[in-house]
Amino acid sequence: MTSALVLFSGGQDSATCLAWAANNFEHVETIGFDYGQRHSVELEVRLEFLSRFKTFESVGGNKVGDDHFIDAQNLGAIGGTAMTEDVEIEFDQTGLPNTFVPGRNLYFFTLAAAVAYRRGITTLVGGMCETDFSGYPDCRRATMDALQQALTLGTAKDFEISTPLMWIDKAQTWEMASKIGGQSLTDLIIEHTHTCYLGDRSNLFDWGYGCGECPSCDLRKQGFSKWKGGNKNA
Repeated sequence: MTSALVLFSGGQDSATCLAWAANNFEHVETIGFDYGQRHSVELEVRLEFLSRFKTFESVGGNKVGDDHFIDAQNLGAIGGTAMTEDVEIEFDQTGLPNTFVPGRNLYFFTLAAAVAYRRGITTLVGGMCETDFSGYPDCRRATMDALQQALTLGTAKDFEISTPLMWIDKAQTWEMASKIGGQSLTDLIIEHTHTCYLGDRSNLFDWGYGCGECPSCDLRKQGFSKWKGGNKNA
């Protein structure tokens, strides 16, 4: 039986990756992390999304099994980022936004590999992307390749890190979800995921909940507009 463990935060990208995994593997499990994130509301909506997605049998939602939840607040305790502290989002001298949490994806994949090892799973799925991102070095495919090798060497298991969104933009991410699950899945992503860095769920836009102004909301909004515009032109 083919199986995968999806790093599922409760955001749009990881939700799309979950749908992709459910459509491509015979058994899927999920893992989430509490790292003291400012937008901790994602930890609440991820459970609602999982519950609803499991009823989507036509796209493999019934293949989704156990959800693993890891306390990783030691990462947030290091501090110094706009993702874990109530500070204004800005860019530093390197050009990186202060939403970058050093070591986050490296840490998450290491923990995920430890869980996957015990579960007999060797494919880890993440929503990292080089096309539409803020320049985070731990979202690059070269980083994933190096980490994949390290996990394989360090566990004597042939781990594979799969990143289905790596080379597509946000509009294409919307399109991927639409192709997998149609309007029902895109509606579920709009209403039951959370991607806003500020954790704002007071406003529901046509692309989802958020403040509408942070870099994450702006990226999601622009991608949605481009995807809808492309569909109209087709």
